[in-house]
Amino acid sequence: MEFNFKTPRLSGSDSTLTRILTADPDPNVRGLLNLAFRLEGWHAIPADDGATALAHMRAQRPELVVTELAMPDIDGLVLLGRMRSEFPDTPVLVLAGEDGARRRIGCLAVGADDYVAKPFNLEEVMLRLKGIRRRSAEAPGLPPPRLVVGDLELDEETREVNRRGVTVDLTDTEFRLLRYLMRNPRRVLSKNQILHQVWSYDFRGRSSIVELYISYLRRKIGNGDAPMIHTVRGVGYVLKPN
Repeated sequence: MEFNFKTPRLSGSDSTLTRILTADPDPNVRGLLNLAFRLEGWHAIPADDGATALAHMRAQRPELVVTELAMPDIDGLVLLGRMRSEFPDTPVLVLAGEDGARRRIGCLAVGADDYVAKPFNLEEVMLRLKGIRRRSAEAPGLPPPRLVVGDLELDEETREVNRRGVTVDLTDTEFRLLRYLMRNPRRVLSKNQILHQVWSYDFRGRSSIVELYISYLRRKIGNGDAPMIHTVRGVGYVLKPN
């Protein structure tokens, strides 16, 4: 497959766009797009199949998604439908080798924000992504991103946390840890998963850092009520409403 590969830094870079998911089974396509995104100052999140793409969306909440339709594990339109169902406000640009009118209409009907056929012009893809992001940012009436689990609330925009209306003051690391737990309520998360997602690298056995910060969070969000963060012995931790 051939691509028109130009990587000039486009004018008017949107520095607020930090996370973009690239879901494509072809490593050459992922590498090409991720290189262009890094040159633009964006953070690329690669995925080589549909299940991985959905997992990354749940864990990292990208601000934009670029996805191929021909996935090895999930039909492309089914995958797009799941993305739309779980993340209705996340813009999605579809890449596909079939440039028929029926395929394009199907993608847009399921909820894609735009569609580009392969082989694609890289500069066109970048311009379309910028346009999608700009329209999304200008959409009126969108509420700030807020996570709610039981009586615990976290505002990702203002970084405010409260339980039953009582403000909880957290350090940056405590906030990132709680945000990850609240993005995955009722899901048991291993210490390695938490290390990777919150600290972004491997502490190589120093899982005690997770235990320490879990204990900090338990004290701060306890508020005299039953605990919300539970230990699953030998596995990890889970956040559940009371």
